[in-house]
Amino acid sequence: MNLVFLGTPQFAVPSLKALLEAGHRVLAVYTQPDRPKGRAHEPAQSPVKQEALAHGLEVRQPERIRRPEPVAELRDLNPDAMVVVGYGQIIPQSIIDIPRLGIVNVHGSLLPKYRGAAPIQWAIANGETHTGVTTMMIDAGLDTGAMLLKWSTEIGQEETAVELGERLSVAGAKLLLETLAGLEADTMRPEPQENSQATLAPILKKEDGRIDWTLAACEILNRMRGFTPWPGAYTFFRGQRLYIWRARETAAGLPSILVQHGKTAVAGCGGGTGLELVEVQLEGRKRMPAAAFLNGAAIAEQEVLTDC
Repeated sequence: MNLVFLGTPQFAVPSLKALLEAGHRVLAVYTQPDRPKGRAHEPAQSPVKQEALAHGLEVRQPERIRRPEPVAELRDLNPDAMVVVGYGQIIPQSIIDIPRLGIVNVHGSLLPKYRGAAPIQWAIANGETHTGVTTMMIDAGLDTGAMLLKWSTEIGQEETAVELGERLSVAGAKLLLETLAGLEADTMRPEPQENSQATLAPILKKEDGRIDWTLAACEILNRMRGFTPWPGAYTFFRGQRLYIWRARETAAGLPSILVQHGKTAVAGCGGGTGLELVEVQLEGRKRMPAAAFLNGAAIAEQEVLTDC
């Protein structure tokens, strides 16, 4: 099948590789423009661009896919179908109408739950115990198209967004191949989404990582797992941002109060619960075991963790 692939993050890489290994012809790969990254702010290629170039594929990076030039390019390519996996832009109707078999999206949730840019992160942050992958037909809405195939899995109790994303990306690649085969054979029967059951998974913001110490410890732990590696889970210690990368639930006292017990420290959470700190990081420094942090911090009798 002649295809055009649109994707950007690491989550999309297994799908691109699966298409090539299955013998599909990828006419072009569309991905987001290179963005400044790191302290040097050097332009960085997306994971999909790196994979595409490694296979000698043509890569295109328009700032806006809906502009006339990219739309005309896609018409000239005349693909049988298009595949979208975490591309990062809404696909307009002018492009949806181009491929004869439509545009297939691989989405990291069990739709209609968690429509949006960060379904894996929000599913974990919200304490879900199950999730999965859905293939669907792209329409002009935000993840509102008719569903094709689904694959479900349990979320591990300590699984992070990175770990779950790796599993879902591999499962999504397999589901994509099944979906394309069904479309080509005309055996797919799209199922409309039940909009009344929909939930949203908006793009993550820096402030989503700020810890609300009135929440129960288990809820904070869920957000820590969901927001790894970005935006992380953080609070403020003596005016400095303090990231908490690993912790374990325990009993505690008042919310936002940090109490030291020998070589350990416990932060009070809501409902009489607490978090024993295991690995932390002051902004601008390296991650360190909580014990090393305590050696240099000289915790006061009742140290207050603030939100700014």
